[in-house]
Amino acid sequence: MTEASGTSTVAAVQLSSGSDPTRNVETAIELIREAADRGATYIQVPEYFNYLGPARNFSVVSETVPGPTTLRLGDLARELNVTIHVGSLLETSPDPSKCYNTSVLLGSDGRVKAFYRKVHLFDIAVPDEIVHQESDAIAAGHQAVVVALAHFRLGLSICFDVRFAELYRMLALDGAQVLAIPAAFNAATGRAHWDVLVRARAIENLAFVVAAAQVGTTAEGINTYGHSMIVGPWGDVIAESTASGPDVVIATIDVGDVVGRRTQIGVLDLRRPDVYDTKVVDGKPRASSD
Repeated sequence: MTEASGTSTVAAVQLSSGSDPTRNVETAIELIREAADRGATYIQVPEYFNYLGPARNFSVVSETVPGPTTLRLGDLARELNVTIHVGSLLETSPDPSKCYNTSVLLGSDGRVKAFYRKVHLFDIAVPDEIVHQESDAIAAGHQAVVVALAHFRLGLSICFDVRFAELYRMLALDGAQVLAIPAAFNAATGRAHWDVLVRARAIENLAFVVAAAQVGTTAEGINTYGHSMIVGPWGDVIAESTASGPDVVIATIDVGDVVGRRTQIGVLDLRRPDVYDTKVVDGKPRASSD
């Protein structure tokens, strides 16, 4: 595997999307243009960027990939000569009762370079805080994705995935130097966990993280945390939004920092799969599959 190298300027676009796809896309395009004007060549927008509304309308909003929204943003990527990471949109699935929650990576030629369907769905019940069952309307994906860009290898994920460290370790082992975490992170859990989880994924894999997030409360009461972030491989927050509305955060990153840190602390090379594949329960060795 040839490692990507060099510096690049990356941007996390923060949005306050709602149930009007036209308005949401226009706002995203305006901020993508701002990010490009400020020198970003990789621009990420949040999860559910073009529709953050009631699940009853998912089937109306969903589309194929490529489809109308990705084709339009592909034209924009080609015009601006940038990579646009469509954090996620609703993709039509074979099951008419469910959609995929899908990230799409659009190259500077306007074409789809990769797509990732959210693997871990947001099914939680925190009394007096948030109860949500994403799997009622979303079909889970089944594949981890790493894609080579000009200056770095990018590992794809979406929002709730951030709680599953094993996914990110797999991405790092497959060469990811930058981890993407577009999100619509709930405000209640976000206050407690967002910063810690995003930084942890960077620290444990010695990778950059770009995390574009939704912020604010929709008309239907969907309450998101914001705090879009770009984090370095040492866990340092390079850029973060504290805005209560749409915003753009930008940083110039050098994946040489990833190579250097992984040389200093060999977390990928010093793993012990021979131990992870066995366990002792009540004093008795057992295979991990038991």
